[in-house]
Amino acid sequence: MHGPEIHPHSAGMRTEQLEYIAAVTRLGSLRRAAEELRLSQPALSETVRNLERELGVDLLERKRSGSTMSAQGREMLPHIVNVLEALDRLRAAAGEQHRMSRMVRVGTVNAATVPLLVPVVRDFRATHPVTQVEVVGAQQTEIQRALTEGGFDLGLVNHLDGDDVPAGLETARLLRGRPVVCVHPGSPLASRPAITAEELLREPLVAMRSGYVMHRFVHRLLAGRTPVFAYSTDGAEMGKLMVAEGLGATVLPDFSVIGDPLERLGRITYRPIADDSTRVLLMLQRRKGDSVPQAAQDLYQGFVDRARELSGA
Repeated sequence: MHGPEIHPHSAGMRTEQLEYIAAVTRLGSLRRAAEELRLSQPALSETVRNLERELGVDLLERKRSGSTMSAQGREMLPHIVNVLEALDRLRAAAGEQHRMSRMVRVGTVNAATVPLLVPVVRDFRATHPVTQVEVVGAQQTEIQRALTEGGFDLGLVNHLDGDDVPAGLETARLLRGRPVVCVHPGSPLASRPAITAEELLREPLVAMRSGYVMHRFVHRLLAGRTPVFAYSTDGAEMGKLMVAEGLGATVLPDFSVIGDPLERLGRITYRPIADDSTRVLLMLQRRKGDSVPQAAQDLYQGFVDRARELSGA
């Protein structure tokens, strides 16, 4: 369904009003948006109310706990962002690249998938010099909720084969790999051709927190048994750093380890898990809809193209 067209000069509408409502959506609350924009909350609230009156739409849901984007507001957000991007292109053509740029927000459970993420962002930066990319580490459920609500433009999440995909999101499979044990090269486990669950139980384990796919996989692999000692961390990046410092082993998808800077430097290595055929998928997700900001579309395509190169390699 197409939302109403937005004309920034109609009824006295100002570009700043659109910038402000986009900031409220991106940051998730009126309070945080006011802090970033360096406005008082009453001033920001009044500006948004004026825009709501002009459009005849309630863009925010106002509750005691704070203001968040309404369903109508989420439907209109892509149109608002498209207007702002068109203005940015006009400013860039006029040599005004110092003006406020648009931002594409990417939520990822696996910010350290460096061979995928870094080249894509680098290439995007070269072709979109006035568009910022914000990469935010979060758990899968948080990413999918933010995608649905308009807080993230794109999401990188891991799935185990057979997991359900949310109906409201468009999903592309980027990489297919297998869980491996990530170890320090000096660990006795590094001398093994493959590592069994029993061997993993005898080592300190750097475990992902509940809410990550790898937490669920390890719990299933160990069948509820407890390792000799366990750390708990939030995401693959910190897990790999702890392994590099010799604190223990961790279990990650192979595509999170292969080509990582720590692996290239010889600080970490990996071994397959004996008698395990599980497959892990790295998925790229975005909200379904027929009006997606062009910059987000371009970054989405960049991820798809880079994943195709990695899969071919």
